[in-house]
Amino acid sequence: MDILIVEDNKELQQLLTDFLRADGYTVSAAENGEKALSLYEKYGARLVLLDINLPGIDGFAVCEAIRKSGNTPIIMLTARVSKEDKLNGLILGADDYIEKPYDIDILLAKIKGIFRRRFADDKMTEGDLILDLAAERAIKNGTPLEMTAKEFELLKMLIENKGQTLTKERLFNAVWGIDSDSEQQTLTVHINRLREKIEQDPKRPVHILTVWGKGYRWES
Repeated sequence: MDILIVEDNKELQQLLTDFLRADGYTVSAAENGEKALSLYEKYGARLVLLDINLPGIDGFAVCEAIRKSGNTPIIMLTARVSKEDKLNGLILGADDYIEKPYDIDILLAKIKGIFRRRFADDKMTEGDLILDLAAERAIKNGTPLEMTAKEFELLKMLIENKGQTLTKERLFNAVWGIDSDSEQQTLTVHINRLREKIEQDPKRPVHILTVWGKGYRWES
């Protein structure tokens, strides 16, 4: 999923969803903090648009929880305009803080800017691995690895969230899609294939680790 919208105003939530989908993004939306964290845990997101004034868990707490689990970009969209609120949001890990009302075109430009900066290099380096994002190709010790698109996407997601345990459900939904007809056993098969290509001893992996009862984690 590209973007998670966390907004309790249904009209604004729908407006944002329509604009972002029209611009080609995949979008999910939550009207409160509890649902937002549940969606994030299940499906992940490349970026979060986050209101502060939410029923139940407020946006500050949601921001803090997301930041503890990874480095997903967060833009706070809020009517709270005090300097203290803005500083608090940025200290908790928000990448930007936009006051309501805002211009939708400016917001879209900021979203594109974050994605462009985050993936500007088009390459990720992790130890003896280089991931060429533009070519969707992995290179180990200078040698290109034979890898399917799904294997590459799975590897990229693990490395992007290194040190963090990603649930099987989150990995599967992110790589195969929420509505996929495939079964989660497919994920296990792909993990095993990646280990054969990445690990020195696939039976004793040191990078792609199994977290029993939860999912998988990449370690450097």
